[in-house]
Amino acid sequence: MRHIISVIVDNKPGELVRIAGLFSRRGFNIDSLAVGETENSAFSRITLVVTGDDQVIEQISKQLYKLIDTYKVVDLTPLNHIDREMLLVKVSVTPTTRSEVIEIANVFRAKIIDVGDKSLVTEITGDSDKIEGFISLLRRFGIMEMVRTGTVGIARG
Repeated sequence: MRHIISVIVDNKPGELVRIAGLFSRRGFNIDSLAVGETENSAFSRITLVVTGDDQVIEQISKQLYKLIDTYKVVDLTPLNHIDREMLLVKVSVTPTTRSEVIEIANVFRAKIIDVGDKSLVTEITGDSDKIEGFISLLRRFGIMEMVRTGTVGIARG
């Protein structure tokens, strides 16, 4: 099962390397990783997406808490939460397909952020299913380039 784990750590050099090393040493795979400063500049939030059963997630949490500069570990998956990703995608277009790509972008509430003679660049945010659906519809036009962030998440309320 896919789990979104939020980890609060000191905002200092080397923290991400220590956490990635922990996962590597234990043989856990990280599906997605996003890091950023929190509302308090002394701390960073690392959002990890990992796959595993409850026992594996519990083991990961315990290992994360053993790291000295870890303050909080929360598995957001069972909680009422919000999670999002962002995607930038450059799509090949012709004069005849341009309007169709724009229409698909509008349906998904994506923004057109660059227009070229032979391409459009769109920006979209949403959950993984929305992002995957958008990508699958654009594939037939020819995806020239694509970059996708890791999942970020926060508990509701």
